[in-house]
Amino acid sequence: MIKKNKKILVTCALPYANGPIHIGHLLEHIQADIWVRFHRMNKKIVFFICADDSHGTAIMLKSKSMNICPKDLIKIVFKKHLKDLLNFNISYDNYSHTHSKENLYYSQKIFLILKKRGFIKKKKIYQLYDSLEKIFLPDRLVKGICPKCFNIDQYGDHCESCGSVYNAKDLISPKSQISGSIPILKNSTHFFLNLPNFEKKLKLWISSGILNKNVENKTKEWFKKGLKLWDISRDSPYFGFNIPGYKDKYFYVWLDAPICYISTFKNLCLKNKKINFQEFWKSSKNTDLYHFIGKDIIYFHSIFWPSILEGINFRKPTKIFVHGHVTLNKKKMSKSKNKLIKASTWLKFFDSDSLRYYFASKLSASMKDIEFDLKEFVHKINSDIVNKIVNLASRCSSFINNYFNSMLSDKLLDLNLYNVFLKKNKKIFKLFKSRKYSSIIYIIVKYAEKSNYYINDAKPWNLFKNNKYNIQIQLICTMGINLFRFLITWLKPIMPDLSNRVEQFLNIKLSWKNLNFPLLNHKISKFNHLYNRLNHCSSKIFYK
Repeated sequence: MIKKNKKILVTCALPYANGPIHIGHLLEHIQADIWVRFHRMNKKIVFFICADDSHGTAIMLKSKSMNICPKDLIKIVFKKHLKDLLNFNISYDNYSHTHSKENLYYSQKIFLILKKRGFIKKKKIYQLYDSLEKIFLPDRLVKGICPKCFNIDQYGDHCESCGSVYNAKDLISPKSQISGSIPILKNSTHFFLNLPNFEKKLKLWISSGILNKNVENKTKEWFKKGLKLWDISRDSPYFGFNIPGYKDKYFYVWLDAPICYISTFKNLCLKNKKINFQEFWKSSKNTDLYHFIGKDIIYFHSIFWPSILEGINFRKPTKIFVHGHVTLNKKKMSKSKNKLIKASTWLKFFDSDSLRYYFASKLSASMKDIEFDLKEFVHKINSDIVNKIVNLASRCSSFINNYFNSMLSDKLLDLNLYNVFLKKNKKIFKLFKSRKYSSIIYIIVKYAEKSNYYINDAKPWNLFKNNKYNIQIQLICTMGINLFRFLITWLKPIMPDLSNRVEQFLNIKLSWKNLNFPLLNHKISKFNHLYNRLNHCSSKIFYK
């Protein structure tokens, strides 16, 4: 539970800069953005940040194939990523990247602090090496059979089938994803974070309510065999930051990527001098820190990242919110397999609000995967938004605009019904806080139906036949507009574009506080089309 006066810092996991933003990424950004917008609506001070993960061998190899330098590649991708996120109304206060000067400063500073305090160890290891390309293979560029569950086609750092974390050299029948060759083992000296040093404190922290129970239980499984040293270095050739004092050694992306939460916030503080950096990272008395992540990176955020923070005496996250994957035909979206829906492609056929609503209708506080179904999506938008919600405003405003000079009546026809809706505010408020968006959508649709039943029973069109200026028509339609205002206020964090159009239509600012008083003796604008009905498109369009 967020305390009343606490300031909030919210982050999303960093999208990798070797490919486009797709709707699998957007699930997380939308989930977090809805939560952030809800708190901002309720006057909380919220800072929302994210960044591109711009380092690694994959970036180096892709830039090489494009005949450009890695720095130019990540600049191009950064602009595209930011454009896509803004097009879906993700309301970041700051969006940066891991190759920033602030991240270089904090990555090297944090490493040196950890080293000085005895948390860094150096030892010789054996790694998978591609003899044809003359390069040590990063975890994501080697695949093989999982040594735990024996599923095929798994990456070198963890298994997507069983969730096991392991060393790439433990893969069965490993194969280089660069050359297709069978890699050899070659030794090198690497730096390690001594995770066992933090085991006792991590166990206490993990059991303190930071994670939901399922994630907590999953995390505790990693303690059963004892935590292992965590490799935080990579060998040349590599694109990233040099480890201080070593020209051929670089920080592994999973060291400088989470540190980018700190550096991106620092960059925001440099832009806005009123923000106190120390208040958010050195103390947790007046601030909260929330991470939104996918279930495939629980280990890094629940074990590795808090160990770094503990080692440098920085505050740890207040909560870590974990979601599942977006699946197509029951399979996780995959850039390598060309099974994804790009954000830019989506917007060629649909609007951003529609995806935000669809995801909200599926999202809860669980790690359950969300299957994207095009037919279900189109039906849900047309049925819920067009037929039930927007149509309510359309049918009521036509009378108000045309026969009552766009003025709402000066009294409420059914105060009891208004109070039924008002009482739901508390429930929806709690559901937003706990990220149970699908339950919110269920209530909104149910109350949209209730609103339409009210208009159907009142039948203003029958009164219109006898006297089109009958004051009873104005009273009925004013009631309908007020019920519509409830629905859109509840939808505002979810569908910002629609809510903006409604605010212009109603000539008001939608807020929870304003719902305490009905909208009466008020002039609305001429009703313009608020939302377009969706056409069913072939799913083939998404794989272009």
